Amino acid sequence: MPASAVVNSILALSSLVPALPQSATNGNSNLGTLQAPTLSEFVATPNLPDGFPWGAATVANTDPYTTTPGGGRTRNYQFNIARGFIAPDGVNRSVLLVNGAFPAPTIEVNWGDTISVKVCNQITGPEEGTALHWHGILQTLTPWYDGVPSVQQCPIAPGKCFTYTFLADLYGTTWYHSHYSAQYNAGLLGALIIHGPKNVPYDIDVGPVLLTDWYHEEYFSLVQQTMAKGAAPVQSDNNLINGKMNFDCSLVKNGQNCVPNAGISKFNFQSGKAHRLRLINAGSEALQRFTIDGHNMTVMANDFVPVKPYTTNVVTLGIGQRTDVIVQANDSPDSSFWMRSDIDTACSINGAANNPPTGNSHALAAIYYEKANKNQVPTTTATPYGVLPCANDDLTLTIPYFPFPATSNPAVTQEIDITFGPNGTGFNVFNMNNVSFRGNYDYSLLDLTNHGNFSYPDDPQWNVYNFGNNASIRLVVYNLFPASHPMHLHGHNFNVLAEGNGIWDGRITHQQNTQRRDVQLVRGSTKFPATKDDAGFIVLQYNADNPGVWPFHCHIAWHVSAGLYINTVESIDLLQKRHIPQNVQQTCTDWGVYSQSVVVDQIDSGLKDRDVGGLMPESAKWMRKY
Repeated sequence: MPASAVVNSILALSSLVPALPQSATNGNSNLGTLQAPTLSEFVATPNLPDGFPWGAATVANTDPYTTTPGGGRTRNYQFNIARGFIAPDGVNRSVLLVNGAFPAPTIEVNWGDTISVKVCNQITGPEEGTALHWHGILQTLTPWYDGVPSVQQCPIAPGKCFTYTFLADLYGTTWYHSHYSAQYNAGLLGALIIHGPKNVPYDIDVGPVLLTDWYHEEYFSLVQQTMAKGAAPVQSDNNLINGKMNFDCSLVKNGQNCVPNAGISKFNFQSGKAHRLRLINAGSEALQRFTIDGHNMTVMANDFVPVKPYTTNVVTLGIGQRTDVIVQANDSPDSSFWMRSDIDTACSINGAANNPPTGNSHALAAIYYEKANKNQVPTTTATPYGVLPCANDDLTLTIPYFPFPATSNPAVTQEIDITFGPNGTGFNVFNMNNVSFRGNYDYSLLDLTNHGNFSYPDDPQWNVYNFGNNASIRLVVYNLFPASHPMHLHGHNFNVLAEGNGIWDGRITHQQNTQRRDVQLVRGSTKFPATKDDAGFIVLQYNADNPGVWPFHCHIAWHVSAGLYINTVESIDLLQKRHIPQNVQQTCTDWGVYSQSVVVDQIDSGLKDRDVGGLMPESAKWMRKY
C-alpha cells in the first residue's frame, strides 16, 4: 500500500489548517469537523424500563426479526434535494445535495421508532426524478417505502414531494441513498443510525465514518461513459473520509477549479476511553481497507448484525457494507494519529492504479486526543496489512450474537451465474442468468404483483424471479467475471452459508449460526473467460417472510447501470392482500404527467430503460391510470 503523492504532500505540511471553509467543501454538513457531535441514545417516552425503548432486551436474548420494542416515537425529517456546487477535495463540481449538505444529514433514532421523511425534488438545471432507498431496513409491512423506482414506486417527479414512513425495525449502522440511476454518486447519500442494545461496552459513540471514492465528473457523464459501446471502466479521482480529502491539483482535468490543501476530516478521541466508529462504504465502486495507525479495532457488528467481538488491524468494506468497531484510546492525552482508508487498487478501478497516476486512492483523517494541538500533523506510521483477497473476512471469524440457523433443505434453490459481454447491439453489459436488467420508471413491479398482474415474465429484461409462497430461498451465486461484486438483497438479512472460488462443495460454515448481513462480497473468477470451475461463489439463504418485490443486485453503481440486477418476489398470496397507500400510487401519476411532456434521457439499465418507449408491454400500460 504505497503512499500517493497526495498523502506525501499532506505528511509534508507543517499544519493542517484547511485552505477552504467547511461551507465550500461540504455545504451545510459538519461531518469531518471537530465540532461534529457525538451520538447518544435518547429516551422515546418518559418512564421507560431501563431508560430506553428496548428495556431489558439484549443482543443475546432477543430476536430482532420477530421482536420490535414498543413506545417509540415518530421522528420527522424534511429533505429538500437540489443541485449545488461544492469542493470536497478542493475541486469544485456540481453535485446533488440534501438540505445543502454533503454528506447528507444524519438520521438518528431509537430501535422501535417510526421514521418519517418528506422528500421534495427541487432538482433543476436540468430537472431529474429521484427516490431514496433506506439501505438494510427490512420494510416489514411497508415494502412500498423501500425506495426503488420501477420496483416499489415511480420516481418523485420534479417539483413534487413524497413522504416515506417506516419502522426502525433493526438497530445499528446503515445509510440512505438515491436509487435513481447512479445519482448517489453525485453526493445524494447520508448515514442512518438506529440505537439499540449493545453487545460490546464503549464510552463514546463517535458516529458515522463515511468512506467514498470520489469522481470529479458529473454522474450522468460517467453513466454515459459506462454505457458507451466498447467503454472502458470509469475511474475515480479521489477517496474521501466523511466527505473530505485533499487533491493534487496538477492532476485536475477539464479545466476545473482546484484549490490545494482543501482540508481533511478530523476526529476527537479521549484518552482511556473506548470509542465506537460506525464505518460505512458509501462509495460507487471501490473496495476499502480501513486502518488506524497504532490502534487495533474490535469488530462488533457487520451491517445490522451484531457479532461476537474479534480483533483486527484492518477492516474490509465493499460498497454498501457497514462495520462497527470499538477503538480503545490508550495513548497519552497529547497524542495524534492518522486514520486511513485505502482503495484496494487490485480489487477496484482507480486513477491511482494508472502509470502515471491520475488520481488518489489513499484517504487520510486526523485523530486528536484531548490535549493535542488540533492543527498539528500526526507523524504516525501506517498499519501494514499486506495483500488481501478481494473478499470479506473469513466466515469463521464472523459469528452473530443471536443465532439464526440455516435449514439444510430450503424450499427452493436458485443458481445465478454472473457474466459479462456484448449484447445483441454490441454494448457490453452484465447478465444474471443471461439476462441484463432494464427498468422502466412508468410503472411499479410491486403494484403489478399486488394487483395479480404477472405479465412481467413476458419481458425477460425485467429479470423477475417469482418464488411464490416458498418458505425459504437459497441463492447460489457464481461470478464468472474477474472483479468481485458486493451483492445486496433488499428486505432481508441473509445467512451467508459459504464463499470461495470454484464449484461449491455443499459445506456450510457455522450452519447453526452463520454470518448474516445484507451485503456480501462474491470473489472474482480466477480466469476470464471463465467456467464455473474458475468462478467466485457465495451461497446465501433467507426465510421468505417479508411479502414484497425485493431487488438483489451488485452495489457497484456502474455494474447496476450495466444490468447486474434481479427482482425477487416472495409470499405472493400475502402480498396480494396488502393495500398500497395512495401516496405511492401518486408517484406514478405525477411521473406520467411529467414524462409525457418531457423526454426523459434514460440511458442506463440501472433502474432506467436504455430503449426508451420500447420496454413496457401493453399488459403493463394500465399502470398509467395511477
